Amino acid sequence: MPTAKPSDTYSPLYFLASLGAGGLTVTFFMWLMFWIPHPGKTVPVFEDIMAALSTGNLMTQAMIVAAMAGIAFFAFQNIKLLIWNLQRYSAWRKTDAFEKFAKTNAQSQILAMPLALAMAVNGGFILGLVFVPGLWSIVEYLFPMAMVAFLAIGILGLKQYGGFLGRVMTEGGFNCAANNNFGQILPAFAFAMVGVGMAAPAAMSTNATVAGAAIVISTFFLMMSGLIAAVAMILGLRSMMENGANADTAPTLLIIVPLLTVLGILMLRQAHGLGVHFGVEEGAGATLALTSKLLATQVAVLLFGGLVLVKQGYAGRFLFGSENSAGSYALICPGVALSVMLHFFVNNGLVKAGVIEKFGMGYWSLTLLAIAAQFSMIWMVLLLNRRHFGTPKGATPVPAE
Repeated sequence: MPTAKPSDTYSPLYFLASLGAGGLTVTFFMWLMFWIPHPGKTVPVFEDIMAALSTGNLMTQAMIVAAMAGIAFFAFQNIKLLIWNLQRYSAWRKTDAFEKFAKTNAQSQILAMPLALAMAVNGGFILGLVFVPGLWSIVEYLFPMAMVAFLAIGILGLKQYGGFLGRVMTEGGFNCAANNNFGQILPAFAFAMVGVGMAAPAAMSTNATVAGAAIVISTFFLMMSGLIAAVAMILGLRSMMENGANADTAPTLLIIVPLLTVLGILMLRQAHGLGVHFGVEEGAGATLALTSKLLATQVAVLLFGGLVLVKQGYAGRFLFGSENSAGSYALICPGVALSVMLHFFVNNGLVKAGVIEKFGMGYWSLTLLAIAAQFSMIWMVLLLNRRHFGTPKGATPVPAE
Protein backbone atom coordinates (compact mmCIF):
# COMPACT_ATOMS: atom_id res chain seq x y z
CA MET A 1 0.00 0.00 0.00
CA PRO A 2 1.22 3.54 -0.64
CA THR A 3 2.63 5.35 2.36
CA ALA A 4 1.21 8.58 3.75
CA LYS A 5 4.36 10.45 2.76
CA PRO A 6 7.00 9.52 0.20
CA SER A 7 9.70 10.10 2.84
CA ASP A 8 8.18 7.27 4.90
CA THR A 9 9.91 4.95 2.44
CA TYR A 10 13.41 5.86 3.57
CA SER A 11 16.39 6.19 1.26
CA PRO A 12 19.84 7.56 2.14
CA LEU A 13 19.36 9.88 -0.83
CA TYR A 14 17.21 11.97 1.51
CA PHE A 15 20.51 13.23 2.92
CA LEU A 16 20.55 15.26 -0.31
CA ALA A 17 17.62 17.27 1.08
CA SER A 18 19.88 18.43 3.89
CA LEU A 19 22.72 18.97 1.43
CA GLY A 20 20.56 21.13 -0.83
CA ALA A 21 19.52 23.38 2.04
CA GLY A 22 23.17 23.73 3.05
CA GLY A 23 24.08 24.62 -0.51
CA LEU A 24 21.49 27.40 -0.57
CA THR A 25 23.10 28.77 2.61
CA VAL A 26 26.30 29.09 0.61
CA THR A 27 24.54 30.90 -2.26
CA PHE A 28 23.35 33.62 0.13
CA PHE A 29 26.83 33.88 1.63
CA MET A 30 28.15 34.62 -1.88
CA TRP A 31 26.25 37.92 -1.75
CA LEU A 32 28.13 38.99 1.37
CA MET A 33 31.44 37.61 0.19
CA PHE A 34 31.52 39.45 -3.11
CA TRP A 35 29.32 42.50 -2.55
CA ILE A 36 30.55 44.01 0.72
CA PRO A 37 34.11 45.05 1.68
CA HIS A 38 36.10 42.82 4.03
CA PRO A 39 39.63 44.30 4.02
CA GLY A 40 42.44 42.10 5.31
CA LYS A 41 40.31 38.96 5.30
CA THR A 42 39.47 36.40 2.63
CA VAL A 43 35.85 36.22 3.83
CA PRO A 44 33.47 38.72 5.45
CA VAL A 45 32.77 38.41 9.16
CA PHE A 46 30.14 39.82 11.50
CA GLU A 47 31.99 43.13 11.96
CA ASP A 48 32.32 43.68 8.19
CA ILE A 49 28.65 42.92 7.69
CA MET A 50 27.54 45.28 10.46
CA ALA A 51 29.79 48.04 9.12
CA ALA A 52 28.28 47.70 5.65
CA LEU A 53 24.79 47.55 7.13
CA SER A 54 25.26 50.81 9.03
CA THR A 55 27.01 52.77 6.26
CA GLY A 56 25.55 51.30 3.08
CA ASN A 57 22.69 52.66 1.02
CA LEU A 58 19.16 51.23 1.12
CA MET A 59 19.88 48.62 -1.56
CA THR A 60 22.96 47.41 0.29
CA GLN A 61 21.09 47.22 3.57
CA ALA A 62 18.22 45.29 1.95
CA MET A 63 20.70 42.88 0.37
CA ILE A 64 22.44 42.23 3.69
CA VAL A 65 19.17 41.64 5.54
CA ALA A 66 17.97 39.28 2.81
CA ALA A 67 21.28 37.40 2.78
CA MET A 68 21.35 36.99 6.55
CA ALA A 69 17.72 35.84 6.58
CA GLY A 70 18.43 33.35 3.79
CA ILE A 71 21.49 32.00 5.57
CA ALA A 72 19.60 31.59 8.85
CA PHE A 73 16.58 29.92 7.27
CA PHE A 74 18.41 27.42 5.09
CA ALA A 75 21.01 26.66 7.76
CA PHE A 76 18.11 25.73 10.04
CA GLN A 77 16.63 23.53 7.30
CA ASN A 78 20.05 21.99 6.71
CA ILE A 79 20.46 20.99 10.37
CA LYS A 80 16.84 19.92 10.82
CA LEU A 81 16.92 17.63 7.80
CA LEU A 82 20.33 16.26 8.79
CA ILE A 83 19.04 15.28 12.24
CA TRP A 84 15.91 13.73 10.68
CA ASN A 85 18.08 11.70 8.29
CA LEU A 86 20.46 10.51 11.00
CA GLN A 87 17.53 9.31 13.10
CA ARG A 88 15.80 7.59 10.19
CA TYR A 89 19.04 6.07 8.91
CA SER A 90 19.83 4.63 12.34
CA ALA A 91 16.44 2.88 12.47
CA TRP A 92 16.57 1.83 8.81
CA ARG A 93 19.92 0.06 9.28
CA LYS A 94 18.17 -2.47 11.53
CA THR A 95 15.58 -3.48 8.91
CA ASP A 96 15.49 -6.20 6.26
CA ALA A 97 15.21 -3.43 3.66
CA PHE A 98 18.72 -2.28 4.56
CA GLU A 99 20.10 -5.82 4.29
CA LYS A 100 18.69 -6.07 0.78
CA PHE A 101 19.92 -2.57 -0.09
CA ALA A 102 23.47 -3.39 1.06
CA LYS A 103 23.75 -6.13 -1.56
CA THR A 104 22.99 -3.87 -4.52
CA ASN A 105 24.73 -1.15 -6.52
CA ALA A 106 22.84 1.37 -4.38
CA GLN A 107 24.99 0.55 -1.33
CA SER A 108 27.32 3.39 -2.31
CA GLN A 109 24.44 5.82 -1.70
CA ILE A 110 25.28 5.73 2.01
CA LEU A 111 28.11 8.13 1.13
CA ALA A 112 25.35 10.75 1.04
CA MET A 113 25.72 10.77 4.83
CA PRO A 114 29.34 12.04 5.02
CA LEU A 115 28.50 14.36 2.12
CA ALA A 116 25.70 15.96 4.15
CA LEU A 117 27.80 15.97 7.34
CA ALA A 118 30.64 17.81 5.61
CA MET A 119 28.21 20.36 4.20
CA ALA A 120 26.77 20.89 7.68
CA VAL A 121 30.23 21.68 9.06
CA ASN A 122 30.81 24.14 6.20
CA GLY A 123 27.40 25.67 6.89
CA GLY A 124 28.21 25.96 10.58
CA PHE A 125 31.34 27.91 9.75
CA ILE A 126 29.27 30.30 7.62
CA LEU A 127 26.85 30.80 10.51
CA GLY A 128 29.76 31.64 12.79
CA LEU A 129 31.24 34.16 10.35
CA VAL A 130 27.92 35.91 9.79
CA PHE A 131 26.35 35.92 13.25
CA VAL A 132 29.10 35.57 15.88
CA PRO A 133 30.92 38.80 16.90
CA GLY A 134 34.68 38.51 17.40
CA LEU A 135 34.95 35.08 15.77
CA TRP A 136 37.88 36.12 13.59
CA SER A 137 39.98 36.83 16.68
CA ILE A 138 39.91 33.14 17.64
CA VAL A 139 39.64 31.63 14.16
CA GLU A 140 43.19 30.24 14.26
CA TYR A 141 42.13 28.03 17.15
CA LEU A 142 39.06 26.88 15.25
CA PHE A 143 40.91 25.79 12.11
CA PRO A 144 42.60 22.73 13.68
CA MET A 145 39.27 21.73 15.24
CA ALA A 146 37.55 22.02 11.87
CA MET A 147 40.28 19.96 10.23
CA VAL A 148 39.81 17.21 12.81
CA ALA A 149 36.06 17.24 12.16
CA PHE A 150 36.52 16.99 8.39
CA LEU A 151 39.13 14.27 8.81
CA ALA A 152 36.72 12.27 10.98
CA ILE A 153 34.00 12.64 8.33
CA GLY A 154 36.50 11.65 5.65
CA ILE A 155 37.46 8.51 7.58
CA LEU A 156 33.76 7.64 7.92
CA GLY A 157 33.39 8.03 4.16
CA LEU A 158 36.45 5.88 3.48
CA LYS A 159 35.09 3.17 5.78
CA GLN A 160 31.69 3.21 4.08
CA TYR A 161 33.13 3.23 0.57
CA GLY A 162 35.63 0.55 1.56
CA GLY A 163 32.72 -1.63 2.66
CA PHE A 164 31.09 -1.22 -0.75
CA LEU A 165 34.28 -1.80 -2.75
CA GLY A 166 35.34 -4.68 -0.54
CA ARG A 167 32.04 -6.44 -1.20
CA VAL A 168 31.92 -5.99 -4.97
CA MET A 169 35.64 -6.69 -5.47
CA THR A 170 35.63 -9.91 -3.45
CA GLU A 171 32.08 -11.21 -3.83
CA GLY A 172 31.13 -9.67 -7.16
CA GLY A 173 27.50 -8.90 -7.72
CA PHE A 174 27.87 -5.41 -9.17
CA ASN A 175 25.06 -5.08 -11.70
CA CYS A 176 26.56 -3.28 -14.68
CA ALA A 177 23.24 -3.20 -16.53
CA ALA A 178 21.63 -1.37 -13.57
CA ASN A 179 24.53 1.09 -13.46
CA ASN A 180 22.92 3.17 -16.21
CA ASN A 181 23.33 6.45 -14.33
CA PHE A 182 26.06 8.48 -12.63
CA GLY A 183 25.04 7.44 -9.12
CA GLN A 184 28.45 5.90 -8.47
CA ILE A 185 29.95 9.41 -8.66
CA LEU A 186 28.21 10.25 -5.37
CA PRO A 187 31.18 8.96 -3.28
CA ALA A 188 33.47 11.27 -5.28
CA PHE A 189 31.19 14.17 -4.40
CA ALA A 190 31.36 13.22 -0.72
CA PHE A 191 35.18 13.15 -0.68
CA ALA A 192 35.27 16.45 -2.60
CA MET A 193 33.06 18.08 0.05
CA VAL A 194 35.40 16.84 2.78
CA GLY A 195 38.35 18.13 0.78
CA VAL A 196 36.95 21.61 0.22
CA GLY A 197 36.27 21.97 3.94
CA MET A 198 39.75 20.70 4.73
CA ALA A 199 41.21 23.26 2.31
CA ALA A 200 39.54 26.24 4.02
CA PRO A 201 42.48 26.85 6.42
CA ALA A 202 44.79 26.94 3.40
CA ALA A 203 42.98 30.06 2.21
CA MET A 204 42.31 31.68 5.58
CA SER A 205 44.96 30.70 8.12
CA THR A 206 47.98 32.91 8.78
CA ASN A 207 49.88 29.91 10.15
CA ALA A 208 52.05 28.23 7.50
CA THR A 209 51.97 24.87 9.29
CA VAL A 210 48.18 24.82 9.45
CA ALA A 211 47.87 25.99 5.85
CA GLY A 212 50.43 23.44 4.67
CA ALA A 213 48.67 20.59 6.46
CA ALA A 214 45.36 21.70 4.97
CA ILE A 215 46.85 21.70 1.47
CA VAL A 216 48.39 18.24 1.84
CA ILE A 217 45.36 16.52 3.39
CA SER A 218 42.85 18.20 1.07
CA THR A 219 44.96 17.06 -1.89
CA PHE A 220 44.39 13.45 -0.84
CA PHE A 221 40.62 13.95 -0.97
CA LEU A 222 40.94 15.90 -4.23
CA MET A 223 42.74 13.03 -5.94
CA MET A 224 40.51 10.39 -4.38
CA SER A 225 37.47 12.24 -5.67
CA GLY A 226 38.90 12.64 -9.15
CA LEU A 227 39.84 8.97 -9.48
CA ILE A 228 36.44 7.73 -8.33
CA ALA A 229 34.58 10.17 -10.58
CA ALA A 230 36.61 9.24 -13.68
CA VAL A 231 36.06 5.50 -13.25
CA ALA A 232 32.38 5.87 -12.30
CA MET A 233 31.65 8.13 -15.27
CA ILE A 234 33.15 5.65 -17.74
CA LEU A 235 31.24 2.73 -16.22
CA GLY A 236 28.01 4.72 -16.16
CA LEU A 237 28.32 5.89 -19.75
CA ARG A 238 29.06 2.34 -20.90
CA SER A 239 25.88 1.06 -19.29
CA MET A 240 23.76 3.97 -20.51
CA MET A 241 24.91 3.48 -24.09
CA GLU A 242 23.73 -0.13 -23.92
CA ASN A 243 20.66 0.07 -21.68
CA GLY A 244 19.57 3.69 -21.78
CA ALA A 245 19.56 5.99 -18.75
CA ASN A 246 17.50 4.93 -15.74
CA ALA A 247 14.60 7.37 -15.45
CA ASP A 248 14.41 7.27 -11.66
CA THR A 249 18.11 8.10 -11.21
CA ALA A 250 18.49 10.38 -14.24
CA PRO A 251 19.22 13.47 -12.07
CA THR A 252 22.59 11.87 -11.22
CA LEU A 253 23.67 12.73 -14.77
CA LEU A 254 24.10 16.28 -13.47
CA ILE A 255 26.19 15.36 -10.41
CA ILE A 256 29.39 16.38 -12.21
CA VAL A 257 28.23 20.02 -12.01
CA PRO A 258 28.38 20.31 -8.19
CA LEU A 259 31.46 18.06 -8.13
CA LEU A 260 33.33 20.54 -10.35
CA THR A 261 32.24 23.54 -8.28
CA VAL A 262 33.44 21.94 -5.05
CA LEU A 263 36.73 20.78 -6.57
CA GLY A 264 37.19 24.19 -8.18
CA ILE A 265 36.80 26.01 -4.85
CA LEU A 266 39.13 23.46 -3.28
CA MET A 267 41.81 24.26 -5.87
CA LEU A 268 41.28 28.01 -5.52
CA ARG A 269 41.73 27.73 -1.74
CA GLN A 270 44.88 25.70 -2.19
CA ALA A 271 46.25 28.19 -4.74
CA HIS A 272 45.66 31.07 -2.33
CA GLY A 273 47.48 29.27 0.46
CA LEU A 274 50.36 28.34 -1.80
CA GLY A 275 50.69 31.96 -2.88
CA VAL A 276 50.52 33.49 0.60
CA HIS A 277 52.71 31.00 2.46
CA PHE A 278 54.91 29.23 -0.08
CA GLY A 279 55.56 31.73 -2.87
CA VAL A 280 53.62 29.87 -5.57
CA GLU A 281 51.61 32.67 -7.15
CA GLU A 282 49.49 31.77 -10.20
CA GLY A 283 47.93 35.16 -10.83
CA ALA A 284 44.57 36.39 -12.12
CA GLY A 285 45.02 34.84 -15.56
CA ALA A 286 45.38 31.34 -14.16
CA THR A 287 42.25 31.81 -12.03
CA LEU A 288 40.30 33.06 -15.03
CA ALA A 289 41.46 30.05 -17.07
CA LEU A 290 40.51 27.59 -14.31
CA THR A 291 37.05 29.03 -13.64
CA SER A 292 36.36 29.30 -17.38
CA LYS A 293 37.19 25.63 -17.96
CA LEU A 294 35.12 24.50 -15.00
CA LEU A 295 32.11 26.60 -16.02
CA ALA A 296 32.34 25.47 -19.65
CA THR A 297 32.37 21.83 -18.58
CA GLN A 298 29.40 22.41 -16.30
CA VAL A 299 27.38 23.95 -19.13
CA ALA A 300 28.22 20.97 -21.35
CA VAL A 301 27.11 18.53 -18.63
CA LEU A 302 23.89 20.49 -18.05
CA LEU A 303 23.10 20.31 -21.76
CA PHE A 304 23.77 16.56 -21.83
CA GLY A 305 21.87 15.75 -18.64
CA GLY A 306 19.07 18.17 -19.44
CA LEU A 307 18.54 16.52 -22.82
CA VAL A 308 18.09 13.11 -21.18
CA LEU A 309 15.76 14.48 -18.49
CA VAL A 310 13.58 16.21 -21.10
CA LYS A 311 13.48 13.13 -23.34
CA GLN A 312 12.37 11.01 -20.38
CA GLY A 313 9.75 13.52 -19.27
CA TYR A 314 11.30 13.54 -15.81
CA ALA A 315 9.64 16.73 -14.57
CA GLY A 316 6.18 15.57 -15.62
CA ARG A 317 6.63 12.30 -13.75
CA PHE A 318 8.63 13.10 -10.62
CA LEU A 319 8.12 16.83 -10.01
CA PHE A 320 4.54 17.42 -11.12
CA GLY A 321 3.16 13.92 -11.69
CA SER A 322 2.14 11.00 -9.51
CA GLU A 323 5.61 9.50 -8.99
CA ASN A 324 8.14 10.45 -6.33
CA SER A 325 11.81 9.59 -5.98
CA ALA A 326 14.29 10.63 -3.30
CA GLY A 327 16.77 10.99 -6.17
CA SER A 328 14.89 14.14 -7.26
CA TYR A 329 16.85 16.00 -4.59
CA ALA A 330 19.92 15.49 -6.77
CA LEU A 331 18.44 18.20 -9.04
CA ILE A 332 19.11 20.88 -6.42
CA CYS A 333 22.88 20.50 -6.26
CA PRO A 334 23.60 21.36 -9.95
CA GLY A 335 21.62 24.62 -9.81
CA VAL A 336 23.22 25.64 -6.53
CA ALA A 337 26.66 24.72 -7.85
CA LEU A 338 26.13 26.67 -11.08
CA SER A 339 25.12 29.75 -9.08
CA VAL A 340 28.21 29.54 -6.87
CA MET A 341 30.56 28.88 -9.80
CA LEU A 342 29.14 31.87 -11.69
CA HIS A 343 29.93 34.09 -8.70
CA PHE A 344 33.53 32.84 -8.62
CA PHE A 345 33.87 33.08 -12.41
CA VAL A 346 32.64 36.68 -12.40
CA ASN A 347 34.47 37.95 -9.30
CA ASN A 348 37.64 35.88 -9.04
CA GLY A 349 37.94 35.35 -12.77
CA LEU A 350 36.64 38.19 -14.93
CA VAL A 351 36.90 41.07 -12.45
CA LYS A 352 40.35 40.25 -11.08
CA ALA A 353 41.69 39.69 -14.60
CA GLY A 354 40.35 43.10 -15.65
CA VAL A 355 37.94 41.72 -18.25
CA ILE A 356 34.92 43.48 -16.74
CA GLU A 357 34.43 46.21 -14.16
CA LYS A 358 33.00 45.25 -10.78
CA PHE A 359 29.39 46.39 -10.37
CA GLY A 360 29.24 47.45 -14.03
CA MET A 361 26.56 46.45 -16.54
CA GLY A 362 28.42 43.33 -17.67
CA TYR A 363 29.00 42.34 -14.06
CA TRP A 364 25.33 42.49 -13.13
CA SER A 365 24.22 40.83 -16.36
CA LEU A 366 26.26 37.73 -15.51
CA THR A 367 25.50 37.91 -11.79
CA LEU A 368 21.78 37.89 -12.55
CA LEU A 369 22.28 34.43 -14.07
CA ALA A 370 23.71 33.26 -10.74
CA ILE A 371 20.78 34.79 -8.85
CA ALA A 372 18.29 33.20 -11.27
CA ALA A 373 19.85 29.78 -10.70
CA GLN A 374 19.78 30.37 -6.93
CA PHE A 375 16.10 31.29 -6.77
CA SER A 376 15.17 28.47 -9.13
CA MET A 377 16.70 26.08 -6.63
CA ILE A 378 14.88 27.72 -3.73
CA TRP A 379 11.66 27.01 -5.60
CA MET A 380 12.84 23.44 -6.26
CA VAL A 381 13.60 22.84 -2.57
CA LEU A 382 10.19 24.09 -1.50
CA LEU A 383 8.50 21.99 -4.16
CA LEU A 384 10.34 18.78 -3.25
CA ASN A 385 9.95 19.28 0.49
CA ARG A 386 6.22 19.70 0.04
CA ARG A 387 6.00 16.56 -2.14
CA HIS A 388 8.23 14.33 -0.01
CA PHE A 389 7.58 15.52 3.52
CA GLY A 390 4.00 16.59 3.02
CA THR A 391 1.15 14.33 1.89
CA PRO A 392 0.69 14.73 -1.88
CA LYS A 393 -2.52 13.20 -3.14
CA GLY A 394 -2.19 10.01 -5.11
CA ALA A 395 1.61 9.99 -4.95
CA THR A 396 3.31 6.60 -5.10
CA PRO A 397 6.90 6.54 -3.84
CA VAL A 398 9.49 4.92 -6.08
CA PRO A 399 12.21 3.03 -4.19
CA ALA A 400 15.76 4.02 -5.14
CA GLU A 401 17.67 1.43 -7.18
